[in-house]
Formats: sequence, C-alpha cells, structure tokens
Amino acid sequence: MSLHEEITASLKDAMRAKDEASLSSLRLVLTAIKKREKDIRRPLEDQEVLAVISSQIKQRHESIEQYKQAGRADLAEAEKSELQVLQGFMPEQLSEEEMARVLDEIIAEVGAVSIKDMGKVMKAAMAKLAGRADGRVINSMVKAKLAG
Repeated sequence: MSLHEEITASLKDAMRAKDEASLSSLRLVLTAIKKREKDIRRPLEDQEVLAVISSQIKQRHESIEQYKQAGRADLAEAEKSELQVLQGFMPEQLSEEEMARVLDEIIAEVGAVSIKDMGKVMKAAMAKLAGRADGRVINSMVKAKLAG
C-alpha cells in the first residue's frame, strides 16, 4: 500500500472514530498532496509524499512556537495533537550517532574538506536522509564537522 493510500485509510478510520484532531490534520495533508499532484500533473511517489508531510510537520512546529509566544496554550495543544498524527507517517528518526556516521560517510564520498563544501554535503545528506532527520539538525551537524 502506498503512503497516499495509507493516509486515506487513516482518514476513513478517523471518520469512523470521530477523532477530530486526526481528521483535521489528515484532511490538510491530503489537500497539500493533491495540490502538489496538480502542480506537477502526476501522482506523487512515496518520497514526495514524505516531503509534503515533512513540510506540514515543519508548519506545525512553527505554529506551536507562535501560539506559545502569544500565550495560547489551547491552540498549541491542538497543533501538538495534529503533529503527532503526522509524525506517525514518517519513517523512524535516526539517532544522533547514526546521523553522525552517515554524515561522515557522505563527507568522505563528496570529498568535502572545508565549510565551502557545505552545499555539496547538504545536497547529498538531504537526499540520503530525507524524512529520517530534521534539516536543521543535519545543517548544524554538517557545519560542526566541516568547521572542525
């Protein structure tokens, strides 16, 4: 079953269970997926669906921060519950040790020696670690490895 079909099945389950938080987040993701499909004029592959979900997760994180700053704990909690639903579709995140090991391999593969090579490393890292690690964490780890 493709990831898109899995999300659709989860939406149906959420409808049956009358789970409003899940319904809301799944509908938003499916809408984003359909919009992306319309933009590129073909069905999305699983990696592309993961990218859409990842952007939705990033939006939820930003919303949670903004709601906390505005003193709206109720809205922040709603976003957190939607975030948990979305994270259920992402592959398991790598630990820092695993990520460091993979980044060391990538740095060796592309022959990076200084911070000037960061673009090459980031391109390869984002392709290899898509959905399994946060881009900001990857970025900071690559900077630390290339600066040292």
